[in-house]
Amino acid sequence: MIGSVLIANRGEIARRIIRTARRLGVATIAVYSEADARSAHVREADVAIEIGSASVTESYLRSEFILQAAIATGAEAIHPGYGFLSENADFAEAVQAARLVWIGPPPAAIRAMGLKDSAKRLMAEAGVPVTPGWLGDNQDSQNLAKEAARIGWPVLIKAVAGGGGKGMRKVENAADFMDALAGAKREAKAAFGDDRVLLEKFVSRPRHIEVQIFADSLGGVVHLFERDCSIQRRHQKVIEEAPAPGMDETTRQALYSAAVRAARAVDYRGAGTVEFIADASEGLSADRLWFIEMNTRLQVEHPVTEAITGLDLVEWQLRVASGEPLPLRQDQIGFSGHAIEARLYAEDPGNGFLPSTGTLKVFELPGEVRSDSAVEAGDSVPPYYDPMLAKLVSHAPTREMATRELAAACDAVRVWPVRSNAWFLGRCLNDADFIAGESDTGFIDRKMESLASAPAPSAEVRAAAAVRLAAIAPSMATSELSNGLFAFRLNASAKSIVTLNFADSSPEVTLARAGEAYEVEIEDRRLRAIPNRTAVRVAGQSYRVADIGEDHVVVFEKGAAFECGLLKWGAGAEADASDGTVRSPMPGRIVSIVRRAGETIKAGETLLVLEAMKMEHALKAPVAGVIAELDVSEGTQVSEGAILARIEA
Repeated sequence: MIGSVLIANRGEIARRIIRTARRLGVATIAVYSEADARSAHVREADVAIEIGSASVTESYLRSEFILQAAIATGAEAIHPGYGFLSENADFAEAVQAARLVWIGPPPAAIRAMGLKDSAKRLMAEAGVPVTPGWLGDNQDSQNLAKEAARIGWPVLIKAVAGGGGKGMRKVENAADFMDALAGAKREAKAAFGDDRVLLEKFVSRPRHIEVQIFADSLGGVVHLFERDCSIQRRHQKVIEEAPAPGMDETTRQALYSAAVRAARAVDYRGAGTVEFIADASEGLSADRLWFIEMNTRLQVEHPVTEAITGLDLVEWQLRVASGEPLPLRQDQIGFSGHAIEARLYAEDPGNGFLPSTGTLKVFELPGEVRSDSAVEAGDSVPPYYDPMLAKLVSHAPTREMATRELAAACDAVRVWPVRSNAWFLGRCLNDADFIAGESDTGFIDRKMESLASAPAPSAEVRAAAAVRLAAIAPSMATSELSNGLFAFRLNASAKSIVTLNFADSSPEVTLARAGEAYEVEIEDRRLRAIPNRTAVRVAGQSYRVADIGEDHVVVFEKGAAFECGLLKWGAGAEADASDGTVRSPMPGRIVSIVRRAGETIKAGETLLVLEAMKMEHALKAPVAGVIAELDVSEGTQVSEGAILARIEA
C-alpha cells in the first residue's frame, strides 16, 4: 500500500480522500492557495503546503507547483480528485516522470477519451453504441450544415474538446444553424482553445445514465452498476441516484456490457465513469442508449454507488494504484436499496442562481444522512472556486423512502449569511414527477418558475421571529412584554404589536404572554409559540432561530434562511386607538407624502412612506379622522421617534 499521498485538490473531495487515507494508515499532504489557508482540508491533513495565490491558474492548475510540493514533502503518490488537473494527461505523465504514483488511469487512456470525436470513433470500433450524428475533420460550415440536415432536426452542435455544456447549441431548423454554429465555435475556442465541433441527433426526452467502472493493472475490469444523473441545470448535475429508476434487467445488462467494453478498449486502470444518453420517450430500452463520453477520474456523485454497494471507492483507487488486484470479482459485487445525492451549493436560486460568498456564521447539516462537506461553521466561501458546500446522500430500502429522507434532510439544512440552494433541492425532491421517476434532463428548465421562485416567510416564521425578538431586542427586553408583568396589570394593554422587518415585507404581529408561551396573532391566524435559547416551537413545530444582532434574528424553514429585524414595537392596539400621533419608528428619509393636511383618512390607510434600512415602509393612520398636522415634506431626514403627523379622531 502507498505510504503517503499528496491531494492535488481542495474542498469536499480533499476531505473525502483524507478520511479514507487515514483509515488505511496512509499519510496525507494537502496543497492550498492563499485563499484556502484556513480551510477544512488544510486543518485535517497531516501536512499542508501553500502552492500559490487565490486564482486557480496560479495555484491548483499549476502542475509544476504541485509537483514541487510533492517532492518537497516526500509524497509517494498524487491523487488529483476531480476537476482541476484530474483529466490532464500531461500532468499525469509529469507525475510518473517524477517517479511518483499517479492515482488515475494511464495518460494514454485520458487522451483517448479527452476528445469527443476520437472517443466516439474508438467506441464505435469497440462495439459500444454511439449517438447518431456526424464527426469528422471537415469543419467547413457548409459541410456541417449539410450533415445537420441529413441527421434531421433538431440537432446538437457540441464542442469536440468540450464539457460542462460549453460550446453546445441545440438547433431547431436550418435557418438558425449558421448563427448557432458560429456561437458554439466561439465559445469552444474561448473555453478549450479548440473550435472544432461534432453533430448529434437531439434526443427529445433524454436521460443521463452512467456506469461506474473499475480496472486494475492485471487486466481485471468490473462495473459497479449505474447512476441516473438526469436532474441537471445548464448541463451541470444537481441530483444523482442509483440505481436508475424504470430500467429493466435486459437494458441494465446491455448497459454494463457496453461500459466494460469501453474500459477495455482504452486499456483502462482505476476508477472511471462511462456516460450514456437514453431516449426515454418510450421508456428505457437497450436500443435507445448511446455513449456520450468517459470521465477518466472519480466522479462527484460516487457516494451513491458507495451507498448501494457498501464499498469505499477511494480505497479501491489507492489499492489499484499500489499494484493490487481489484478487491472483488464481478460476481462478488452486489447492491441493495436505493441512494440519492443532492449537491448543496453556495448560490441563490431565487436570484438567478448567483454564487454567494462570505463567512459561514451558521452552517448546520442534518445528521440523518451522509454529508460530505467542504466547509464547517466559521469557514469562508471564497469567490474563486466551485461553490459546492456539501453533498447530501440518502440510502434506504426503496426509492420512495430515500427520496423522502433526502427531502427532509434538505429542509433541515441551515446556512447563513451565505445563501444556499437547499430549499430548491427540497422542491425538486418533492416534485410529483421526480417522485414518480418521470424526469429527464429538461426537468428543471420546464419547472423553473415553481422550483426557483424565492420563498417567503410563513406565518410560523414570522411568529418565531417576533417571539425571539421579544426576548433579545433592548426596546422589548426591558418592557413588560418580555418580563411577563403586563398581563397581570389592570391598567396595561393585554397585547403588544410588533412590526417586523423582513427583506420584502414589514408584517405586524400581535403578541400576548401566556406563562412561558406566547399567543401570537398574524393576519387571521392565531398561533401558540414557546421559545428556548436556539429555537421557537410554533404550532407544534420547532423553528431554529439564530441571533445576529441586538434587534436582528434569522429564522430557518425548509432549507431557507429568513433574516428579520425589529422595525417597531408598540404598546398595543388599545393604546394606539386613543392616540392619533404618528411617529417615525426608526431613522430614515421621507420619500412620499400620500395624504395632505386637512384630508379625512381612515384607520390603516397609508399616510406617508419612510425609507429606512434599504427598504420603504408605509406609515399608516392609527385612527380614523382628519389630518390636523403634517410636519414633514418629501426628502426630509427624520430621527427615530420624531412626530410626523397628528390625526384628530
